[in-house]
Amino acid sequence: MPELPEVETTRRGLLPHVEGRRVEGVLLRRPDLRWPIPREVETLLPDQRIDAIRRRAKYLLLDTAAGSALLHLGMSGSLRVLPADAPVRAHDHVDVLLDSDRVLRFNDPRRFGCLLWQPPGEIHPLLAGLGPEPLSDDFDGDHLFALSRGRSAPVKTFLMDQAVVVGVGNIYAAEALFTAGISPLRAAGRVSRERYAALAGAVKAILGHAIARGGTTLRDFISPDGAPGYFEQELLAYGRGGLPCARCGRALKQASIGQRATVWCGHCQR
Repeated sequence: MPELPEVETTRRGLLPHVEGRRVEGVLLRRPDLRWPIPREVETLLPDQRIDAIRRRAKYLLLDTAAGSALLHLGMSGSLRVLPADAPVRAHDHVDVLLDSDRVLRFNDPRRFGCLLWQPPGEIHPLLAGLGPEPLSDDFDGDHLFALSRGRSAPVKTFLMDQAVVVGVGNIYAAEALFTAGISPLRAAGRVSRERYAALAGAVKAILGHAIARGGTTLRDFISPDGAPGYFEQELLAYGRGGLPCARCGRALKQASIGQRATVWCGHCQR
């Protein structure tokens, strides 16, 4: 599944082609993706100017005066800006026709993505209760320390809780814990304030670097221009179980935590 850097890469790639454009029409080739597509997408979005394209967690929002189209890429979704007459491929489920004679096209082979609607001044239920953005000033070691007190769940599970902080999925949680030298197995409530400060700093640094590198290409993700992300080439923990640790040379351990593959160094991470 695309993680926060992949979604942010998509947002930045779409921005110059979508923001400020007027929607001339919406074509739905099927009435649903993961959930039914609300009729407001067809009735309210046309003739609106796209004032902004925002990201909240792993969701993208196309903001207009009439409301916001809320999109999630799911497991395999992609958004491309193409010429209006570009041939339709399999799994091209939604077209948003722009006044530039181009089309914002949503392709989703597995249909785990979604296209929903958020009225003006409201917060969609999917966005309610989310934690802070990891690259914002609201996310730091003090925040993690305060929420972790009394928690016995593994710190990796805690870090991936979207009510704690949004957008830190399996890949970047593994990388951040490796960088901070914290074992993913350690109980969240047994990590000190100082070590949480290091972990928050690692999350910010790794996500920022991954965004700059265009995300992590795993299975289906490509950016809006078709280029792959390159952060996969720099992974130090994720997907490297049994390989030598980049720091000490010992074999990295691998286990399942919360039904997610987890890799760490038993020597460098405590």
